[in-house]
Amino acid sequence: QVQLVESGGGLVQPGGSLRLSCTASGLVFRLVDMAWYRQAPGKQRELVANIPGHGNTNYADSVKGRFTISRDNTKKTAYLQMDSLKPEDTAVYYCNAHARPSDDYWGQGTQVTVSS
Repeated sequence: QVQLVESGGGLVQPGGSLRLSCTASGLVFRLVDMAWYRQAPGKQRELVANIPGHGNTNYADSVKGRFTISRDNTKKTAYLQMDSLKPEDTAVYYCNAHARPSDDYWGQGTQVTVSS
């Protein structure tokens, strides 16, 4: 049984930082592509960043230069370091594991609120 457990969300002031973590179990972590998505109220879920098992990372234009995705295969954990946060970053953030060719797994989501 695959599980993705997220942590690290919360309330932060504009300009602040948060680090999200996603720990996986039940899959061969080094072989899966990991990603972070987010969904703001009234909006569709959107890709924030992804990191393949091997290869380059990718970022949404809105977070380039502010967010950093990384992974530690020994800990089966993916991270999203979020700096210079803006109110428009407020959303529920979801961890995604994509096991090729077509299996997708999701975490439960963690709320990030950027507000003064």
